[in-house]
Amino acid sequence: MANRIVQRGLYLDELNVGELYEHRPGRTITESDNVLFTTLTMNNQGLHLDAAWAATQPFGKPLVNSLFTLGTMIGQSVPQLTEGTIIGQLGLDTVSFPHPVFHGDTLYTETEIVEVRPSKSRPGQGIATMRHTGRNQDGVVVATATRTCLMWTKAAHEAALSKEEQ
Repeated sequence: MANRIVQRGLYLDELNVGELYEHRPGRTITESDNVLFTTLTMNNQGLHLDAAWAATQPFGKPLVNSLFTLGTMIGQSVPQLTEGTIIGQLGLDTVSFPHPVFHGDTLYTETEIVEVRPSKSRPGQGIATMRHTGRNQDGVVVATATRTCLMWTKAAHEAALSKEEQ
C-alpha cells in the first residue's frame, strides 16, 4: 500500500522566525467577486457597487472591497501554513491598504513568520505571529496585516487525534 499523504499546514514547531512563504497561485479578482462579497456583507458603498458614481471619484472606477482583499490574502496562506494545524485565529493587527485593488487585478500574497512561542497556559500549543503582504500583478503592495494564531505542536496534535480514534 502506498503512503497516505494528507495536505496540511505547518505545525508551530515547524515555523521559524524570518522565513518568508510565497503563496501561489495568485487570485485574479473579478467584478463578480467584488459585487457578491460586498452585497453578502451588506456593504452598500457606492465605491464598490456603482460604476457610474465611482467613475466620478478620485480613482475613476470601482474599488475592490478591502475586506475581500484581506480575506483573500489570508486565505491564500491557509493551505501552506495553517490548514489543519491552527486551533484558532487570535487577532489581526496593523491592517493597511496602501493601494487600491481594481477588478482584473491579481493578488499575490507572501507571509513572514515574525514570532513563534509556546503557550504558557496550554501545553502542546503556542502562538504564531505572521505578517501577510499582498501585492498586485505589478508588485505594488495593496494590503498588509499581522495575524496571530493559536497553533498545535505536531506531537500534541497527533496525541489529541489518537485519543479521538480510541
